Amino acid sequence: MLTGKVCFVSGAARGKGNGRAIALKLAEKGASVAVADIRYEEALGVADEIKAKGCKSLAVKMDVSNYDEVAAGFDLIKKELGSVDILVNNAAIMTNMATISSMKKEAWEKEIAVNLSGAFFCIKQVFDDMAKKKWGRIINISSVAGVMGGYGQCSYSASKAGLIGLAKTAALEGARFGITANAITLGIIGTDAFFDLPEKVREGAIKRIPLRSEGSPVDVANVVAFLSSDEAKYLTGANVMVTGGLDLFVI
Repeated sequence: MLTGKVCFVSGAARGKGNGRAIALKLAEKGASVAVADIRYEEALGVADEIKAKGCKSLAVKMDVSNYDEVAAGFDLIKKELGSVDILVNNAAIMTNMATISSMKKEAWEKEIAVNLSGAFFCIKQVFDDMAKKKWGRIINISSVAGVMGGYGQCSYSASKAGLIGLAKTAALEGARFGITANAITLGIIGTDAFFDLPEKVREGAIKRIPLRSEGSPVDVANVVAFLSSDEAKYLTGANVMVTGGLDLFVI
């Protein structure tokens, strides 16, 4: 159980998103949850869902690529809920589909800023408080693109690979303070973004998965809940593959 813990989940507003499922699962385990997203009205809705379950929650409007906005958001969370014990860096964009030759500098910088710098900004806000408590959990949500690459996804792949390295470094620096840090690498998950794709594209993607189905946001949330718990206290610096086998070599 996570009773008494304060959790932060970025990118937690979308109805079928991983972030919302994670926030609800952590609340189910007894934690207070800060729901952060650039879509503030939707974040309010998720926070209300959590409150309806009898748990404390706070919606925070946050563009994770803006350091000052991140700092202000965490100040509010600390005031309303307390210092963050469990940090889940889930916020991400995947809008720049372009080859290296055609990728615009501004597009590259935007995706890196949201997906990677945003995670660093959030970790920086909570690390010292976790160290003082001698307990903390940092979880970065990565992607199979970060370990396999992706044609036309140089900025997205680079940002997601960076999240794995960032988690490992946080694990090394946090170990003596009782802080664990891990990455979760996702394959094809049935989020809003997945179902926005044409049906033929979705079917083609699923055929590449050995388990022959997409995962669900609840599958992701279950892994986050485990990594957040004391049951995972000896697991740090890991990259947990939640891909249905998509990353396996198949003939």
